[in-house]
Amino acid sequence: MSDTLVQHDVLQRVLGEALGRGGEFAEVFVEDRTTSSAMLDQSRVEELSSGRDRGAGIRVVVGETTGFAHTADLSEKGLFAAAHAASAVAREGGGGVREIALGALADHSTRARIQPSDVDKAKKIELLRYADDVARSQGSAITQVQVALGDSTRRFLVANSEGVFVADHQVRTRFNISCVASGDVGMQTGYRPIAGTLGFELLTRDAVEQAASGAAHQAITKLDARPAPSGDLPVVLAGGSGGILFHEACGHGLEADAILKNASVYAGKVGQQVASSLVTLVDDGTVAGEWGYLAIDDEGRPGSRNVLIENGILTDYMWDYLRARKEGRVSSGNGRRQSYQHLPMVRMTNTYLLEGDADADEIVAQTPRGVYVAQLGGGQVNTATGDFVFGMTSAFLIEDGKITAPLRDCNLIGNGPEVLQRVDAVATDFSMTPGTCGKDGQSVPVGTGQATMRLTGVTIGGTAS
Repeated sequence: MSDTLVQHDVLQRVLGEALGRGGEFAEVFVEDRTTSSAMLDQSRVEELSSGRDRGAGIRVVVGETTGFAHTADLSEKGLFAAAHAASAVAREGGGGVREIALGALADHSTRARIQPSDVDKAKKIELLRYADDVARSQGSAITQVQVALGDSTRRFLVANSEGVFVADHQVRTRFNISCVASGDVGMQTGYRPIAGTLGFELLTRDAVEQAASGAAHQAITKLDARPAPSGDLPVVLAGGSGGILFHEACGHGLEADAILKNASVYAGKVGQQVASSLVTLVDDGTVAGEWGYLAIDDEGRPGSRNVLIENGILTDYMWDYLRARKEGRVSSGNGRRQSYQHLPMVRMTNTYLLEGDADADEIVAQTPRGVYVAQLGGGQVNTATGDFVFGMTSAFLIEDGKITAPLRDCNLIGNGPEVLQRVDAVATDFSMTPGTCGKDGQSVPVGTGQATMRLTGVTIGGTAS
């Protein structure tokens, strides 16, 4: 890649220029990204698009101040201009981060040159139509189906003044299907994703059929949903369904930027018991094929497996280069950015709880009354307090140790540290779920996961008396 985007000697001169103007640390991040997407809505092709974006972000650090500039001009002249701008900002001091966006030079063409996909567009549309047919065949109650397919190829390199000079080639493929079922009580929705850091081989007909039928079945089942109970109840999280809860409720609070700003309930608690002894929480960028996989992070550090909580004891936080540098330690491979136009920050990759040794069916059987959560929706968390609210998009009542009636969408309300203490059973049926994590205006792909587990009590925001 360095031969096709920016030459090795040019990178060396740009880094030397940045340091020669007073920088203590300099970094060049070069990225070339191509994307394509297709959407079928109500059996009609509504979107078929592709695009390409490439450029470079240059970061210069002086003391506590970071200067950053990005440019779509990858000529030596364009990179030098960005390096000068970033260096000037860094030397002004005052701490903090200030960004400068450089527009394209007049002689730089902004028209992208798109590389053809290895998979014909007609084949992609055929797969979308197949999913649509499968979903509609599940029953006449299915009245709306939307299917989307997207893929991206991201090549990037990182070169910095500490001698790091590495490149990566990431290919991600995602397939989503949403269904609406209509009945006497109104409309209900179902949703299934397929996603991985893999190519089109991810989307086998069997996988697409399973996702389509699953989304339709979920929507149809919810037509018989009853109001959810309210109050503090035991909750069983199905394998893979609850990982997002721990990603939000405690994962963000274990990122070093929140820790160093003392904006996390976990600040200063390394070595302390913060969870049930059944909880071991890991962030692992090395899980090949998963949505949050990375060979190297966006600062050029190798992806790694980081144990954050082990048997209930807080062992470490997640670190990027700047936060680790400040504390005199090494990055944990968690420096990530949305694109070359963004500064890297501490971000999760694949965050999951290790499986236990209980049987998933037995966990349900040993729960006299509670709520079984098959799928969580979006949520919000306050990292300073750990308080959270999550939507439950697929949940069922547990009565006499059996999963019974489906429940209408409702909320799961609680506190991260308290929920970690309330884990009293963890099964062996571990699975992962893909997702997108937003933080400070940037979005990156992540994975979450866990085995079936029981929480002794969580507040359910239902409407049933």
